[in-house]
Amino acid sequence: MDHKITFGTDGWRGVIAEDYTFDNVRRCAQGFAAYLQTHGKGGEAVVVGHDKRFGSENFAAAAAEVLAGNGFKVYLTESATPTPTIAYAVVDKQACGAVNITASHNPPTDNGFKVRNESGGAIDPVGLKEIESGIPATVNEVKRSNLKDCLAAGSIVKFNAASAYETNIKKLIDLAPIREAGLTILVDCMWGNGAGWFTRLLTGGNTRIIEIHNERNPSFPEMIRPEPIPPNVDAGLEQARIESHTRSPRRCAHHHRRGCRSARYR
Repeated sequence: MDHKITFGTDGWRGVIAEDYTFDNVRRCAQGFAAYLQTHGKGGEAVVVGHDKRFGSENFAAAAAEVLAGNGFKVYLTESATPTPTIAYAVVDKQACGAVNITASHNPPTDNGFKVRNESGGAIDPVGLKEIESGIPATVNEVKRSNLKDCLAAGSIVKFNAASAYETNIKKLIDLAPIREAGLTILVDCMWGNGAGWFTRLLTGGNTRIIEIHNERNPSFPEMIRPEPIPPNVDAGLEQARIESHTRSPRRCAHHHRRGCRSARYR
């Protein structure tokens, strides 16, 4: 028997190359496929997305291959995508669920396999236990298709999830007053998937956006882990203080993920 996988909040997390391996991700995907099929969702669409942690896009592709091998149509994000955007894509694509390759606030050594239901929301603890129980004991029991063949056949489709999500944001929120407010907004992206979002949504007026920690660096420099609490936010807060002093009287606001739960971009 291979490593015993135990689901916690939203799914499973592990240490990369120790227990978090391609084979174990494939086993998780097989368990999720079995769960969806048991609930009458066989043959429907599933969204697969990922973050910027080490190898996340490759682990996402591995999960997509298994779901396609089990007869699902897979929408695979073409780049690292924020969790709320993946959740919205489930609804936008009329999918029956989603897989998100991310370990959220965990240390850089970790990665994760998280699942979502047909509304893009969390699967309840009973459902998570059911998925866990359906994970095969060995990778030999996993059904898997080839990514390249699936892309050619259309059973896996790469897509940009940001477009539909941004369109929906603009329906819900009048961004013009923020764009014209003359703020200086410092965004600590914490090396995550939120890089570029505030810049795209809020530039073009009097407001100025400054991003820090906005490149891909899975070692997460200047923080212990990408969790928006001290000391992980200290560098961002210090930069905000510098900006508030150097650009006075222009106002300066510091944004990190905990400060805006509805746009939690990891």
